[in-house]
Amino acid sequence: MEYVIKSEEIDARAALVVDILTAKGWTISFAESCTAGLAAAHLVDIPSASNVFNASFVTYSNDAKVKYLGVSEQTIEEKGVVSEEVAIQMAVGTARANRAEVGVGITGVAGPTGGTPNKPVGMVCFGFYIDGKTMTATKKFGDLGRDAVRIASVEYVYTFLATMLPRVTGMKFKL
Repeated sequence: MEYVIKSEEIDARAALVVDILTAKGWTISFAESCTAGLAAAHLVDIPSASNVFNASFVTYSNDAKVKYLGVSEQTIEEKGVVSEEVAIQMAVGTARANRAEVGVGITGVAGPTGGTPNKPVGMVCFGFYIDGKTMTATKKFGDLGRDAVRIASVEYVYTFLATMLPRVTGMKFKL
């Protein structure tokens, strides 16, 4: 099975996110592991992204998650690095470190190796911090190939944000 997302679709959602954040006067920060900066890269593809974005983290190792984002070593030990609990700590940590109203944490198994029966290749956990509210999700995209899992993850992030930001802010925007 091939997972195809058109870059234009991600960019349209990213543009909407930038518009909402700009209207609200908010900023966003990402803490990315398996996506390695791809979510932030799509945001800065939008010309006005500098209004809402000043910093993010790529924290591939557990040590980096602990050092830069304040993720608990105990949480990593008990829940595993690929967990909603770690993803939300990443989201909160990046938002706090960068004084952003919106933080996104992404951690998963892009493959082709590293999967287990409980956490298979293609499983990605997401944490979202939006103006003090936290939300988490886990998606099992399947063993699509490393790049496809990363792209699917970024598409999910922008779809989630484009849906949730209008709800949380009470603002009305359409794609």
